This record gives sequence, C-alpha cells and structure tokens, in this order.
Amino acid sequence: MLEEGKVYLGTGTKPEYLTLKLANRHGLITGATGTGKTVTLQVLAEGLSDAGVPVFCADVKGDLSGLGAPGEAKDFLEERARSIGFTDEYQLRAAPTVFWDLFGKKGHPVRTTVSEMGPLLLSRLLDLNETQEGVLNIVFKVADDEGLLLLDLKDLRSLLVYVAENADAVATSYGNVAKATVGAIQRQLLVLEQQGGENFFGEPGLQISDLMQVTDDGRGAVNVLAADKLMQTPRLYATFLLWLLSELFEEMPEVGDLDKPKLVFFFDEAHLLFDEAPKALVEKVEQVVKLIRSKGVGIYFVTQNPLDIPESVLAQLGNRVQHALRAYTPREQKAVKVAAETFRPNPDFDTFTAITELGQGEALVSMLEGKAVPSIVERTLIRPPSSRLGPLQDEERAALMAASPLRGIYDEAVDRESAFEVLKARANGSQKRHEPVDPPRTRRESPGFSVPDFGWSRSRPNAPTSETRDDEPARRPRLDEYESAAERRRREERDERAARRDTYGYGRRQTVTEAAIKSVVRSVSSQVGSQIGRALVRGVLGSLLK
Repeated sequence: MLEEGKVYLGTGTKPEYLTLKLANRHGLITGATGTGKTVTLQVLAEGLSDAGVPVFCADVKGDLSGLGAPGEAKDFLEERARSIGFTDEYQLRAAPTVFWDLFGKKGHPVRTTVSEMGPLLLSRLLDLNETQEGVLNIVFKVADDEGLLLLDLKDLRSLLVYVAENADAVATSYGNVAKATVGAIQRQLLVLEQQGGENFFGEPGLQISDLMQVTDDGRGAVNVLAADKLMQTPRLYATFLLWLLSELFEEMPEVGDLDKPKLVFFFDEAHLLFDEAPKALVEKVEQVVKLIRSKGVGIYFVTQNPLDIPESVLAQLGNRVQHALRAYTPREQKAVKVAAETFRPNPDFDTFTAITELGQGEALVSMLEGKAVPSIVERTLIRPPSSRLGPLQDEERAALMAASPLRGIYDEAVDRESAFEVLKARANGSQKRHEPVDPPRTRRESPGFSVPDFGWSRSRPNAPTSETRDDEPARRPRLDEYESAAERRRREERDERAARRDTYGYGRRQTVTEAAIKSVVRSVSSQVGSQIGRALVRGVLGSLLK
C-alpha cells in the first residue's frame, strides 16, 4: 500500500498518492464545511512529515493541534482502514509538532522587525493610500540615512514624530511631509496595535531554518500556527503569511525540482488573498506561486469554494482534492461546474454529479504523475489519520511546547537599542546607549504531561556545541544543503563577519547597514522587479492586500 517517494491519501478503484517529486507543483483542497478538508490536510501533513518534509499550516479552528498526539482507536476509523485495505499499515502515533502563535499564547511567538517587513507590505497592512505610502517610504529612507534601526512599532511611531517635527528639513531632501498625513498613519498604527499587531514586530525574529527541523528518525517538523484569534484580523493573517512566503523565497537557494520538497506550506482560508482583488494583484500572486516552486516550496490552498481562487492561479495548482459541494443556488451550481471542469474526466462517472454526492471523508482526487500530467480523477475514500481527530487539551499543548526544540529561543522578547532609544536620547540631549537585554536562555520546565519522544534534543540544530557556552546558542545552520560554491563562499563571509559582532546571545542580528540595504531593496523593488528575482517577489508582495 505504501510506496517509496509517495504519500498515500486513500483508495477508490485504486490507491491514490501524492508524488513527492511533484509536490512542489502546488495543490488545492476544497469542499463545503464538514466534508473532511481538515482531515485531508492532516493526512497530507502526516505523510509529508513521515517522508522527511517539514510542513507549515495555519490552524484556523484548532483541530490541527491534534497532530501532536496519537490518534484514538475508534470503530469508524478502523472500519475505514479495513474498507480501503489499510489495516496493516495503519498506526496510531503523533506527528512531531511545533506550535507557533503571533500572540505568543498557544505557541512560540512569531516576530519580525519593521525593517524586515518593509514599507510596501507594511503600507498594505495598514491600508494606507498612495500619499500615506509615500510618506512611509520617506520615513524608511530617513531611518536608513540616519542609521536608525526600525525594529518594533514604537520605533516607527517615534520616527514618524521625528519626521513630522522636522518636516521642513526633510522636504528639502526627500519631499513634502504633511503632519496630517503622519497623523493618519499614526491612527492606523493604533488600530493595528489594538488588534494585537504589536506582538508581531520585534526581536528575536523568526529564522526560516527553524521551520525546517527534522527528528532523529528522519521525520519533518509539522509547524502549526494558532490562527483562531488571528482570523479575527484577516488583514494581519494574510499579510503575515505573505511575508513568510517572501522570507522563504529570499533565504532559500534555487534548487529546481528535487526528489522531495524542502517545505510544504498550507494556506487555509485562501479566499482572504483574493477577496475583491484587482486583476494586477491576481497576476502577481500567480507570479509568486511560479517563483517559489523553484525554491523547493510547495503551496497548497485550502478553501471551501474553488471560485475563491482566480482561474490564472488555479491553473498553477496541479494536485487536487475536491470534497463535497452542494448545488442548491445558482452560485453553488457554478462552483460545482468550475470544480468539475478542472479535473481530467473519468469515463466511469459524471464529475459534476459525483461532487454533489460525495460523503464525509470521501473526495475526488487527481494528482500529478509521470511527467507532471494530472491523473484521471478518481472517487476516493481518504485514509484515517494516525494522529488525533480534534484539538489538544491546554495541558497537552503546554507539554509539547515545553518539549519543543525551540523552547527558550523565541519566548522572551528582546528590546535592544533602536530608533526609539536613539531619538529619545537626542531629545534629552544625551547620547547614552540603551543597553540591550539578553533573552533568558533557561529552558522551561515540563508541566509533567507525558509527550512522545521525537528525538528533538538529539537532532536539534541549535544545540550548544563544545565551542559554545552553555548559556549561548550555536549559530543555527543556514539553508545551504543545495547551495553553490559561490553561495557557500558568500555564506562563509557573512558568518565570519557575524562572528565578530555582538549578537546579544541569540540568532540572526541585523546591523544598521543590513537594515538600510534591505529597506532600500524593498523600496525600489517594484521598479526593478523584472530584473532581479528577489526584488520581484518584494514588489509582488508589497502590492498585495491593497
């Protein structure tokens, strides 16, 4: 039943597999509420993890947290396993799960700096108009020229005040800045803070390699983002996921088609990307999907209705799983027709009719095979998951977090000297440096709940080495498995420079020069995007959510 280089999904007239070599050709999971989309996502995440592929997925309802615990023996699950001939291979076990949360409550905090986000994408997050976006670009440019780090929202607020107070001097070099415009941006920042957005900006920032952990037995980490609260602010949710895609593209080298992806990214509630999206935005999202495939990253959109995905983007999604849709209204009938027409027809049944008749846990499946050709659509019973159906209890989640390979790395925020402290010192007539506070390196004690041993402690890439103090983490490995000689040389030069810097006891640090360069790249990306791959993606993502 299980085959090398493939992920088993279920069986209809024949077993259905996701071919790992073609998993970076992206995919789509659709279906009405309650038809089994979450279980299908769970099965795919387990299979990819077992194959050594790290996974990132957003847990909108809380059910995906069950990946972190072994499943429970239930009659209907065992009956499903027997009906598809999966009894011998069916094992109840947990997936190696790492929890994340932008608000730091249900997982490791996820942070980035204001400079990392850049003025283009940040302006979309704040829903700024063209004039306000122009002023925000001026603020970032002033920060670059003044050598001021923009790490968190208080840095940005203080610099906005500085620019407004020195509007005449700023206008000479950068252009006019109206105090009313600055005030409008400040109001939008206040709204973002009230929605919890201030938790997202700061340090230590997320390092992409930490999403790509592998256990001792070769299973990839399943990264679960707690998104139940995050979904109350859909603009922040969509912006975060788009920022994460851009970081993946920037940091990961070109690899082409591998035997298996380096990471698979599940984008739940995908309609948030495309609601009322202009044509230009859709075209640019299509470009992102095309570009990131060459980095070895697969993107899978999860949504209720295939009409949520524009046709140009839909055409890029080669692996399809369609759960039941109902066709009571004209729009629903159109959705079923669109879904049916995207499949390679099966002469044994009518696809349109089958979509409306599918039962819970049953789906139409068409996966890429051979030379990336879609298979004939088959009516398939999805296999039961090995992990738990349903959410974890709070104490179970806490136990897994305490056993996480990343415990203590991101849990405490660090506030080092940046624009806020420098400008405050200037206002007070003092140049006294603000001393940074090292994050505590002590490990949290486990609450005593029994959790599976995934072997994190032995395989953890950030574990201290003989060359590292016990209270200081080793530099985490870069994504250099497939890097060229030139890329390796540049990496070694960067590491050599980093070794001479005070990193304040934790991962990647951004110098003034680095922040300036990165901000400038973001600012001009929309103009030179057709020439440089990274700049293209920054220009693409900077235009999203407008």
